[in-house]
Amino acid sequence: MKKLLYYTIYLLLVLFISACSQQTHSDEKTESTETKETNQQGKQTDQALEPKQVQWSYEGKRGPKHWGDLAEEFAACEKGNEQSPVNVKFAEVEEEKDLPEIQLHYEPAKVSVINNGHTAQFNLPNEMNNSMTIGETNYRLIQFHFHTPSEHQFNGKHFPVEMHFVHKNPNNELAVTTLMIEEGTQNKELASIWGGVPSEKTEKEIMMNEPVDLASLLPRQSSTTFHYSGSLTTPPCSEDVKWIIFEDTIEISKEQIDVFKQIFPSNNRPIQLLNEREVMKNS
Repeated sequence: MKKLLYYTIYLLLVLFISACSQQTHSDEKTESTETKETNQQGKQTDQALEPKQVQWSYEGKRGPKHWGDLAEEFAACEKGNEQSPVNVKFAEVEEEKDLPEIQLHYEPAKVSVINNGHTAQFNLPNEMNNSMTIGETNYRLIQFHFHTPSEHQFNGKHFPVEMHFVHKNPNNELAVTTLMIEEGTQNKELASIWGGVPSEKTEKEIMMNEPVDLASLLPRQSSTTFHYSGSLTTPPCSEDVKWIIFEDTIEISKEQIDVFKQIFPSNNRPIQLLNEREVMKNS
């Protein structure tokens, strides 16, 4: 009788332990499933929080007055103290004898063009054939583009077009040389690429058939240049950009201006406060 009682107790214990084991396994499986679902939801949340390309414009609610509100990375457009472009007032420019020497090393190059929705940007090959030296620092020319009307002003005056040559050094620091363009005779050098500007926004670059001789676009080497520290003139408006502006201008024809304006009627940022900065010129 005692053996039967012991056996019954033993059997009940085995059944109890087995039931607990199955429940634990079930709980672990449920927890594993929940964890997996939570992780998946986390991934979906992370994906949803990934920043998308921020759309900006030159007019309306996404225009220059609102750039700083469109994205956190655009904050400098509103809060920066060294923004571009500026009005160069000749009477207030300081002559500086100790400005670092600037040498431009430009030669004919085949370029590609892209309509990025804001301007016609001409990109150069990844080589040092076209570059600029400021003091002892070498900057590679990476692209050039145009704005109409001009972004910078001379004594409060806009020009029909402004051309920016964007350079970058090995530390990813930027320097931009600028040409003011007046209406006049046809610019033969630009004519080789002017007709290749896509009329609609493009995703891929288009290679130009003819090379462009960039050196022939520049004023003579002895031309006066204005220097100041500024920013990109488009979002994110990053600062610490070196600006070098030629006082001498170049010309393009009214027909060439009109061709550009048909694609980009107005793509210039308004003048920004100079604040505590000084505009210097070589002397």
